[in-house]
Amino acid sequence: MDDDHIAEMFEGLGPVTIRRMFGGKGVYHAGLIVAIDFRDEILLKADATSAPLFAEAGARQWTYEGQTGRPVLMPYWSIPDEALDDPEALAHWVQLAYEAALRAGASKPKPPRRRKASSAL
Repeated sequence: MDDDHIAEMFEGLGPVTIRRMFGGKGVYHAGLIVAIDFRDEILLKADATSAPLFAEAGARQWTYEGQTGRPVLMPYWSIPDEALDDPEALAHWVQLAYEAALRAGASKPKPPRRRKASSAL
């Protein structure tokens, strides 16, 4: 999918940055990844709070086959069909993806702050 079309999909959220990654593209807002474009499909970030909403709406979770042959579940879901032709509905799902990204960012441990060395004169 071209970058202009992706940016248009996320315009309800605000400006996005699109970066190439592992055979696809990452879609970032305010420095947080909110979606990926993989094989010309946009997959929105979800978490334990929002994933049930995606499932109820008929979205599919992104999975791939791991080294053991078992499916590996990724925290990205397809856009529900109802939102594909409805900009207001799409804006709702995009907002949920951003909220999941915020929660994921808040749960990461913060790196220790470096203390400035004092200079003795």
